Amino acid sequence: MMKNFSSSSLNSNNNQTPNHVRERNNIKYSLLSALPLRFSLRGYGFCMATLFLFCFASLFYQLNGGPPKILLDIRQYLGESTFLEDHGPPAPNVLPFPSQVVYNRVGKCGSRTVVILLRLLAEKHQFNLVSSDIHNKTRITKREQVDLMKNISNIPQPFLYTRHVHFLNFTRFRIEQPVYINIIRDPISRFLSNYFFRRFGDWRGEQNHLIRTPGMKDDERYLDINVCILENYPECSNPRVFYIIPYFCGQHPRCREPGVWALERAKLNVQENYLLVGILEELEDVLLLLERLLPHYFTGVLSIYKSPDYKRMGNMTGTVRKHTPTLEALHVLYLRMRYEYEFYNFIRDQFHLMKKKIGLKSVSQPPAHSPSFLRELALRTPEPLDEDEEFDTELEDANSWLVHQ
Repeated sequence: MMKNFSSSSLNSNNNQTPNHVRERNNIKYSLLSALPLRFSLRGYGFCMATLFLFCFASLFYQLNGGPPKILLDIRQYLGESTFLEDHGPPAPNVLPFPSQVVYNRVGKCGSRTVVILLRLLAEKHQFNLVSSDIHNKTRITKREQVDLMKNISNIPQPFLYTRHVHFLNFTRFRIEQPVYINIIRDPISRFLSNYFFRRFGDWRGEQNHLIRTPGMKDDERYLDINVCILENYPECSNPRVFYIIPYFCGQHPRCREPGVWALERAKLNVQENYLLVGILEELEDVLLLLERLLPHYFTGVLSIYKSPDYKRMGNMTGTVRKHTPTLEALHVLYLRMRYEYEFYNFIRDQFHLMKKKIGLKSVSQPPAHSPSFLRELALRTPEPLDEDEEFDTELEDANSWLVHQ
């Protein structure tokens, strides 16, 4: 009986064991078959997140010109970093735009005041200021143009280059065109300032005019300005008084001939190449606009301009012994400067329009010389008076008497 019982028990165990094992294996297989599916979904999500972070970090790396500073600091903290040895120095930060600015300053239009400000600003904002010492060569040959433009382009950026020179067309010689800025003033005011400055200088020194114009004889130095204008002396006639427009027209020979061609070309260059042309009569607004348009150059310029230290320097640039001609002389001078005034009014309108666009309140100020007869002349002025002698290129350079402002 015992033997049979044991035998039957063994047989029963043998019959149940395969089924039990099979069931247990089925459970294991079902669990294992579910694991790969769940693992692959998580892995897929993890990979996509990693890819996204990698792309974002790569974009951030490129936009900032190199790896984040915190990563370099971590590498240096953890040990001697070989990043610089392996990859070279990080790419420099992106330059501000524009990073090439040219100020082809017009004589006796406040440029000396602006240059003093630029020297202080260059030290404050760490841009390269190059101010040319050449003051009496505004028209240059084609070879000189190319050399000058190449020299300007090679200045480390950001830079601001300034010189008394007529507009240079960089793109004509396949050189990257910089951004231009400039300031002009009422043409008669500019003429009077230059006339007396050549003879008597400014408040910086009583004898500086003798140094600047040593060859000027006393008869010319003390020539009455009314006589100069009414008797048609070369200094007070065309092409000498056709002075502002060539700075914007350019180096073409026709730019020195008073007429519509030079006027229209100057307007076109202003619209296409100048970020701002301001008027000296509203200098504070000019400085404020420059601060808005070129913050990396002019931030804080107005506070410097109004500071007591600057005013002490600026007051030394005023021309001495300056006085106003008679109304008759002004009348004749205005006739000769018709194109200059048309250009000045164009610039003034453009300047006020920009102030309006920027959001500055425009406060129009009349020119320094605007008697009622001049306003009437603007409506009925004939063509400018013809000069008796033709323009001679061998004559003394019309700008040779320019002096540093």
